[in-house]
Amino acid sequence: MTPAPVSQSHRARGTAFILIASTAFASSGPLAKPVMQAGFAPEQVASARAGLAALMLLVGVGIVKPSVLRVRREHWRVVVAYGLIGVAAVQFLFFLAVSRLPVGVAMLLEYTSPVLVALWVRFVRRVRLPGLSWLGTALALGGLALVAQVWSGLALDAVGLLAGAGAALCSAGYYLLGEKGAGEQHPIGMVTWGMAVGALGLFVVSPPWTMPFDRLDETARLGGLDLPIWALLVTVAAVSTAVAYALSTSSLRDLPSQVASVLALSEPVVATLLAWSLLGEVLSAVQIAGMVVLLSGALLVQLAARTPVTPAEPLPTE
Repeated sequence: MTPAPVSQSHRARGTAFILIASTAFASSGPLAKPVMQAGFAPEQVASARAGLAALMLLVGVGIVKPSVLRVRREHWRVVVAYGLIGVAAVQFLFFLAVSRLPVGVAMLLEYTSPVLVALWVRFVRRVRLPGLSWLGTALALGGLALVAQVWSGLALDAVGLLAGAGAALCSAGYYLLGEKGAGEQHPIGMVTWGMAVGALGLFVVSPPWTMPFDRLDETARLGGLDLPIWALLVTVAAVSTAVAYALSTSSLRDLPSQVASVLALSEPVVATLLAWSLLGEVLSAVQIAGMVVLLSGALLVQLAARTPVTPAEPLPTE
């Protein structure tokens, strides 16, 4: 049975959700960097980020709409995989790659995930994607390479490259699992439990009791202001994690995973702009040109998504 096409209003809603989510995700770097510069380890920031976000979601959703927290037994496998792969593994592997490679290279490796998603859709689901979609994806990745300036200080490290490739695989898994889960259950319920599972996974790497709680009242500088470290961590958890994951996964009810994953490439553009405005990092002409190329590629993918296809795993429109 051929699924009903996604309406233009739903497509617009999904596009708005993924772009807002990408902006929220992008704020995590500028917000977390001052915390790490103050002496907190990357894995401690990731563990605190996921743990606080899980607590916020469990309490908030439990009060406002507890019914969405009910998960059928047959859906728990997807929820657990989503939490371990899309929350815990992505963050851990990306931080590991950053610790061994230039940030630009690590970012480019992780954001090859749209190609992996497209290949999965084409060869596993056997959906023929428009040529415009492939062209847009290639342009977006080329623009990302310019934004990240991957040629700057390039140093190849086998573990770092493997971690970056693993982050890309897990990021692709996040979109594919999110698409499947959002079609089976309420996306907010899935995100809430997935975040809890992901937090538990990160606690294995960085247990909560190893956090230097006595330093949370110290300040870190952001955008000319001295802010408490605890305030930055809470903001990262609320905005860059809870809200970002909720909107990103919700968008997968209205957009195919291959479209959402390419639109999410707007995240490094926003992150670069935020780093420029809040942290004083200088933008080069090449980076600005890369932003234009990247966004042009994302636009082509969005236009290509209007071409009718018959997916093997249809998503419900509601």
